[in-house]
Amino acid sequence: MAIHHPAVAVPRGSANHRVTAPAFAVAEAVQEAAVRGTLAIGLAGIAVIHAVDSVGKWTEARYMFWMYMALIAGSVAVGAAILFSRSRAAVAAAAGLAATVLAGFVVDRTLGMPGATGDIGNWTEPLGLASIVVEALVLAVGVGGLRTAGAAARLARGQAV
Repeated sequence: MAIHHPAVAVPRGSANHRVTAPAFAVAEAVQEAAVRGTLAIGLAGIAVIHAVDSVGKWTEARYMFWMYMALIAGSVAVGAAILFSRSRAAVAAAAGLAATVLAGFVVDRTLGMPGATGDIGNWTEPLGLASIVVEALVLAVGVGGLRTAGAAARLARGQAV
């Protein structure tokens, strides 16, 4: 059953007329909570995976260790913004952070990083695979959350979706 915003005219006799403004608000709040919860957990996963992998980076390529530390700090900061604000910018930052890390992973596995070429072609490392899955999830949920939030905002203004 489609959920319609009260600003959108729904004929009184239709099956969708039974959906009230409070029902729409509840559905929208549940969806937003699911998106934000998933993003916060995903960002925590990104931080943990890179904390575990950072141990070897200290001796391999120290600049990568510090990049991991910046990523962990960024994941925590964006995760906090996701949990404690209703900002669409925080959702976009989560998706952007995940996309950046995915791009770095692809570069590391194809071209290699300066001073660290040992991972070229190493696509099946378990920690790397976990990283890809979590980052792809955060990216997909973040982009999806932005799209649905935009559609809900247009509905609230009475515009076509």
